[in-house]
Amino acid sequence: MTKSSDLWILQFCHCYTGPFMDCARQYAALFKDTPYKVCTVYLTGSPDQAVTTGSASDEVIFLNYSSRQVRGLKLGAIKDIHRISKNRNFKACIAHRFKPIYIALLATKLPVFGVHHAFGDYERATRRILVNFYQKRLTLLAVSNAVRNEIRSCFPSWPNDKIATLYNRIDVEAVQAEQLSRKDAREALKLPQDAWIVGTVGRLHPDKDQATLIRGFAKAILQLPDNSLLAIMGSGKLESALRQLTDELHLSNRVIFLGQIPQGRRYFKAFNLFALTSDHEPFGMVLLEAITAYLPVICSNCGGGREVIAGYGSLFPLGNSDALAQELVACHINEDNPSKPDAQSHLDLFSDDAIRTQFWNLELICSLNQEDTTHV
Repeated sequence: MTKSSDLWILQFCHCYTGPFMDCARQYAALFKDTPYKVCTVYLTGSPDQAVTTGSASDEVIFLNYSSRQVRGLKLGAIKDIHRISKNRNFKACIAHRFKPIYIALLATKLPVFGVHHAFGDYERATRRILVNFYQKRLTLLAVSNAVRNEIRSCFPSWPNDKIATLYNRIDVEAVQAEQLSRKDAREALKLPQDAWIVGTVGRLHPDKDQATLIRGFAKAILQLPDNSLLAIMGSGKLESALRQLTDELHLSNRVIFLGQIPQGRRYFKAFNLFALTSDHEPFGMVLLEAITAYLPVICSNCGGGREVIAGYGSLFPLGNSDALAQELVACHINEDNPSKPDAQSHLDLFSDDAIRTQFWNLELICSLNQEDTTHV
């Protein structure tokens, strides 16, 4: 039952596809065991009970706009958020991605935490002008230091604490509970049980640079087990070009294109090793998902991915297939090394509890608590 004295946080998301439903869960979890309740609003997407449950919020609202309807000025969405903001005692808004940030700033007078999940959000001058205008009640959060530093370069006059990093989190127990064993995962993916498998997950797009992974695998293969395979999970416009590359490198029987696999993280234990060759990955949630399967991890040395695996995995220079080949071989040689980094301890750095402490120390949330005379 809602009381007029209840304190509420408005969480505003563009959609619930891909990782964004879990992003909503992550931020709702920050208010667990506090006086605040969380109302999560999805701008696009029809009502879905699974999304309501997965959002872990006290209330979930689906505005059900189409992408086409929220182009331009978005006046309908602004009116809806204004109306919703008047129905509860909201103290702040968490808005994911620029469009919800824009709407929240125009529709409410709330302090706004704008969460950025990608590079390039402030390349447009009009966006920078809007954000500068609302600087006093806005804190910008980035999913990695790499994204944060890019945003800071767009707003050099802002205090550093107004543009901060708050890493994505992972519910380790929930992810591990749904992961299949190696035997079952390989059976489901139709992969041989006795193979040594390098796995990767991501859309087949230039940003993911699977071509470098295929070339690196080709250069390493003579120093890998005879039954080595490269399994690529994902789909996209580059599939035909990548298949052609495997033919040119005489790897057509060693590289397996798995296609798009729903809930792909369930099958990560099918791999012996996980590799991500992305060009400037903003964060790299798949890296955390691979670590929950206790896999060794290799990642390109750029973007937010290097922050995710620092102290745990191996890095190679972006696009350098020779260096990648060396790391693939090293991971195979050291696979049974008893002194390898502890996955569970590393995952603790990206837990809800670890990030909650950082969040409640942010200047805007501290001032909010002082205003509410509430100890959290």
